[in-house]
Amino acid sequence: MNFALQKTLELVLVIALGFFLQKKLSSKESLSGIKIIILSIALPATIFVALLKIDLDATLLIFPALALVFNLLMFLATKYMSGSVIPTDNESRSRTLTMLLPSLAPGLSCFPFIMVYSGDDSLALAALADVGNKIFVLILLYILAMRWYHSRSVSTTVTSSSSKLKSLVIALINEPINLVIIAALILLGFGLNINALPSFMSSTILRISAIMTPLVLLFIGMSAKIKWKDLRHITNILFWRAGLTFMLSGLFILLFPALSPALVLLILVFPQSSCSFWPFAHMSAVNSLEEKDNQTSPTFDIDFAISVMACSLPFSTLMIICIYSFSSFFTSPPLVLSLGFVMFALPLVYKYAKKYKKVLEQMT
Repeated sequence: MNFALQKTLELVLVIALGFFLQKKLSSKESLSGIKIIILSIALPATIFVALLKIDLDATLLIFPALALVFNLLMFLATKYMSGSVIPTDNESRSRTLTMLLPSLAPGLSCFPFIMVYSGDDSLALAALADVGNKIFVLILLYILAMRWYHSRSVSTTVTSSSSKLKSLVIALINEPINLVIIAALILLGFGLNINALPSFMSSTILRISAIMTPLVLLFIGMSAKIKWKDLRHITNILFWRAGLTFMLSGLFILLFPALSPALVLLILVFPQSSCSFWPFAHMSAVNSLEEKDNQTSPTFDIDFAISVMACSLPFSTLMIICIYSFSSFFTSPPLVLSLGFVMFALPLVYKYAKKYKKVLEQMT
């Protein structure tokens, strides 16, 4: 059996097991506990091991820079083109999508597959790229959310700049992944790697790292709960997002044809990560402030944001598995660009076909 197909079937089987566990672990507290274990223990250990296996080079700074550029391009596209997939008069949903669609959550949707298919080297590069993404989702999107809140707020209360800065610093410190990346880079700066650590410590970290992939796959299966009411609408949005992402990745690969196959796959799968939780956290904070202000017109549609995130994780997982399973197809820039254009255009075709059908019904 083909190696990629075999790995794919293994991963899908574990996800299916998680899906069948939904009834036994249906409470939000259970899923939240598993997510905390992944993001606070298993994933940081995996990233720490991966980073300590690479040779530190100043040229690696290009990865967080590229990720940040990607976030900004997706932000501009979503801000000025999201009207093609949602009604332009629904401002709260437009703002919600502007926060969610440019963000990435590679920890839950991307890193496990990179480790299985491409190995530790690609995972380390992906972890570095996530630094740029973190700057975008933690800092820039927070500033944007607060700017929207203050521009629409009926309250005269103003949060001081020092208070905002303090909350940002606390958020960064509270992220174990950020601390792990900093610690690993410091060790690499002194020329140390995983073998330089005491054996009991390195063995413990490696054992914890080993649970990451199966735990994430089970979590994906257990959390795949979709509200059927919004499914068709959100699927169109996610197709639009994935298509735009494929076009950006395909254009980059076309401009730099000398990239290695592993790096090409990384450039394709990392941007296909699901939407991040952090924009939702910022929107929830704004929503709480508006409830205190008794504001009747919310800045963001929180229920819609939850539905988008619930659909985004399984959708991104499926896209990433497909990329790795059919890697020979996806390493061709013209094919990637063509696929991206088709996926980008499908929601538009659906929208105008629906309008045309309604016009015909009115005429008859």
